Amino acid sequence: MPATWTEEQRAFAAAIDELCRKECGTRQQRDALTSGGREHHNAEFYAGLAELGWLGVGLPEADGGSGGGITEQCILLERTGYGLAPVGGYVTTSVVAGPYLAFGTEEQRRRMVSSISAGRVHAISMSEPEAGSDVGALSCRAEPVDGGFRINGQKTWCSNAHIADTILLVARTDTAGAKHEGLTMLEVPADAVGLEVRRIPTMGADEVSELYFTDCFVPSTAVIGQVDRGWPQLMAGLNGERLYLASAMLGRAKRAFDDTVFYIGERHQFGRPIGSFQALSHRVADLATELECAELLVYSVAQAVDADPERLLPRQASMAKLKATETAKRVALEGMQMMGGYGYSTEYDMESHLRATVVSTVYGGTSEIQRDIIARTYGL
Repeated sequence: MPATWTEEQRAFAAAIDELCRKECGTRQQRDALTSGGREHHNAEFYAGLAELGWLGVGLPEADGGSGGGITEQCILLERTGYGLAPVGGYVTTSVVAGPYLAFGTEEQRRRMVSSISAGRVHAISMSEPEAGSDVGALSCRAEPVDGGFRINGQKTWCSNAHIADTILLVARTDTAGAKHEGLTMLEVPADAVGLEVRRIPTMGADEVSELYFTDCFVPSTAVIGQVDRGWPQLMAGLNGERLYLASAMLGRAKRAFDDTVFYIGERHQFGRPIGSFQALSHRVADLATELECAELLVYSVAQAVDADPERLLPRQASMAKLKATETAKRVALEGMQMMGGYGYSTEYDMESHLRATVVSTVYGGTSEIQRDIIARTYGL
């Protein structure tokens, strides 16, 4: 735990660890909660976190949350990531909360915060078949009509759409200006008429979907923030999104590391534990150092955001996402190599660590995009 954590934050992390050990500490428990690893979210387990008041831990008390800040949200994501808790819906739900808190009306804020605190899941949809990293190229159209908007088009790679109550859609409402102009955030019920959600099979748990909109109507009250101002609203929320992803992968990386250390300490070859061989012990030393760096970076950025929530930290947030996800991928790859064939076997968790961490360098802005952002802050 970072030395800068308060006693309350340390106690919160310890409570999360204890719950995870009790409820999903064994492979058998996790398989029962996730249909053998095919699902990444368990509604009943998630409801238990809601009852404890944990899901609203970073949300304002005035709007129905539990108080706290982004550091507490990062702690929840990191420790549930370490505990392999089936709470995959929390990341996108946390991301969705940001625009509501920053730009929503009082009614929208309170409704969303109450929903999150009660254990409901929400998704955000930006990517399209021809617009991934280039968010400004979005073409899914939300045409202004009498009383609201009529949506037509396709979205893809939408995490948690199949378990969400609502989807925060970023759509094009005007085509006259530059590509980053004319985008609007709209709240779309996941069961809206004219919306079809199709899950995308992947090498990991089934968590992403394609969205097809056919004359899907939403009222004008569905606008979050201002019409045609979706781009600057998105930019304002990137600190949180990247920190949430970084925190979840930091936890997963720590778990992969500990699983590796345990295995190479128990596994004997040539008459001694394989971890005692320098080829492996030096790898462990390097990974431990990288994990320490990633942890310090993630929480220093989180604390900076809590100190000044209005301040944009594009360089630091991108660094945190880049460092944590790339480190997590490296730890899982090294862990699989050190475990040999057992690392590839579904008998152990390492293969699932690898699947979870490899994709983390893609979603939420690829590692290449994060490097571009960091470089631009230096005038390059």
